Amino acid sequence: MGLASILSLLSCSGERPQQVNTKPPQLAACPNSPNCVSSLSAETDSQHFVTPFRYHSTLAQAQAHLLTVIENTPRTTLVTTQPQYIYAEFTSLVFRFVDDVEFLFMPEQQLIHIRSASRLGHSDFGVNRKRVETLRRHFEALNHR
Repeated sequence: MGLASILSLLSCSGERPQQVNTKPPQLAACPNSPNCVSSLSAETDSQHFVTPFRYHSTLAQAQAHLLTVIENTPRTTLVTTQPQYIYAEFTSLVFRFVDDVEFLFMPEQQLIHIRSASRLGHSDFGVNRKRVETLRRHFEALNHR
């Protein structure tokens, strides 16, 4: 494998999708590919659906807890923080693949909807789902203090 091939593999960030960070904030639907999960997918869509996060505090406390979790996650860049929306980029260690992760707060229901999607490729081997569940565990640990 030549140096150019290795360098191209190490820069697999892709471009930031246009659908993220829209105003008003909303989460795009997952594509048909298996490299995206979303709490706004149909519950019957086992490939894409994840349960939204639930909080039992104020909106401000839930946002602070989630920001703490994001900021303490390695290789993460916080891109946007709005009153009811957070957008971050998560980069893989070896190949530097970038995944876009969005959080949409629904204070009336005390829910945080989430979408985690790979920018490139077709399959993510379950990485986005694992990330969401890891973030959920860390968020719940802070949220229940």
